[in-house]
Amino acid sequence: MKDPTKVLFLSQEIYPYLDEESDLRLINRRLPQACQENGIETRTFMPKFGEINERRNQLHEVIRLSGINIAINGVDHPLLLKVASIQQARIQIYFIDNDDLFHRRRGIADENGKEYSDNDERSIFYVRSSLETVQRLRWAPNIIQCSGWMSALAALFLRTSFADSPFFSNAKIIVALDDKPFKNTFPVAFGRKLLIRGVKQEHVQELIDKKVSYYRLMKLAIDNADAITMLTPTTNKKVLEYAVQSGKPMLPYTDGNTDEYINFYKQLLGE
Repeated sequence: MKDPTKVLFLSQEIYPYLDEESDLRLINRRLPQACQENGIETRTFMPKFGEINERRNQLHEVIRLSGINIAINGVDHPLLLKVASIQQARIQIYFIDNDDLFHRRRGIADENGKEYSDNDERSIFYVRSSLETVQRLRWAPNIIQCSGWMSALAALFLRTSFADSPFFSNAKIIVALDDKPFKNTFPVAFGRKLLIRGVKQEHVQELIDKKVSYYRLMKLAIDNADAITMLTPTTNKKVLEYAVQSGKPMLPYTDGNTDEYINFYKQLLGE
């Protein structure tokens, strides 16, 4: 009997954990459920932003998977892994948390709309923690979909730091484009912060000692991806042009039709 297809979702925003019912949050909520209903196994990760109500959403810590340290720029950040279930959808969401980077802090900006100056390190922590946790779960996805710029670094790390992992070596990487870029550039130190465990300067040469814009980050993700999708009707024009010019398989916006995404996954896997 053939093993079921497995899809890993690394999603920045999911409804109802973030209240606003945007196109992005809704499709990130519906896709895992649609996959499960079609016999596809899923695991879904998102950052544990401070505005997520742990009591109302019944989050609880997974102690056996917490406690690993993620080193960023010479500083160890311990992972707190939490989980919650969406009962009607029969799916679980894993939340990546850390006292310094996420706990009691809003999404990408504070209550006054000012973007956090360490969003670059928050992104590194979220992605590496998610991938380390999947390995510890001993779960090997066939598809990895990266939704939201905070998950964009997964494509780079999967091609470098985790390239030899038996859990990821056969996975197809999808970068999902949306309409929520960050505005402030990442600091010039960002590129060198990425030079950890298998990431060499040649892999991130365009980022070294430069301020990194949303376009530069997404360009790096597209370069390391197998395919691209669109989760919202519009996206950054420059990023979209680069994605089209890459010549990689691409699924345009589907108006929320989950069947088209699932068919796209099957095509990538040659099914």
